[in-house]
Amino acid sequence: MNENERRSVSFEEVDDDICGQRIDNFLKRKLKGVPTTLIYRIIRKGEVRVNKKRIKPEYKLQPGDLVRIPPVKIPEAGSQPKQVGQHILTQVEQSILFEDDSLLIVNKPSGLAVHGGSGLNFGLIEAVRKLRPLAKCVELVHRLDRDTSGCIVIAKKRSVLKALHEQLRTKKVDKRYWALVKGNWPEKLRQVEKPLHKNQLASGERLVKVDPKLGKASLTRFKVLNKYNQATLIEAFPVTGRTHQIRVHTAASGYPIAGDDKYGDRDFDSQVKPFGIKRLFLHAASISFIHPKTETTLRVEAPLTDNLDKALKALNKAGK
Repeated sequence: MNENERRSVSFEEVDDDICGQRIDNFLKRKLKGVPTTLIYRIIRKGEVRVNKKRIKPEYKLQPGDLVRIPPVKIPEAGSQPKQVGQHILTQVEQSILFEDDSLLIVNKPSGLAVHGGSGLNFGLIEAVRKLRPLAKCVELVHRLDRDTSGCIVIAKKRSVLKALHEQLRTKKVDKRYWALVKGNWPEKLRQVEKPLHKNQLASGERLVKVDPKLGKASLTRFKVLNKYNQATLIEAFPVTGRTHQIRVHTAASGYPIAGDDKYGDRDFDSQVKPFGIKRLFLHAASISFIHPKTETTLRVEAPLTDNLDKALKALNKAGK
């Protein structure tokens, strides 16, 4: 066994400083140099235990938890996984919409995952940690699908993370999304309430479907923003926060989102592609909440990318 191998199982008790942190993020910091894919593998295989029990990557650590960390092999020099490139770092830095000592809000680019794992070496959170190396706590407050762009909040203090999680739990965070959907969305269709059930395939891919028996209660409110010849721009307000909620609720209602490779309509995608829409047209346009430190309402808007903005203008020009 060489020097790059952790020789034995170790245990760590959770204190207040790491309370509330996800187990995957805790391990990424604890096992520096270990590929993210390996971290998720040892969690999935049950080699990481909390209080002698198997856990999922999203498990949030609680005070007094005892974490079992298995022996892992750290890659030798020259075999390290790909690091966050300067292009991504620059793109993320330029996408910061708001920042203070407590948190920052990024207009996440489409195609950038929020974190590494499932074959990805890095994501948004790894980039922000590299950009802000002196910050002791850099954690995602919530998530966005990889192909969804727009507002995402990152906490820079553990107390801020806890406070914002509480606001999310009590539905005090207002998140508004813009989506371009197929067809003529009815003005009277102002909300969709369909229970959603998540399935995870062996590959790690997540698929969600409406399921009255197994599904969890899910509610999304909608408003029409603009209508075009073959599509409608809508605003979506997810009251609940289920995986792929907006994408499934629109598709299940007969109005799938443009560029959605999981729940979309290929013919519709082909119709809007000439207008420059070559990605999922789902954008977290704004977010508002009570700032945990100033105790005032903070509202931040994320502008559409140039290509989506040009696509809407082209659709408008083509006729309504």
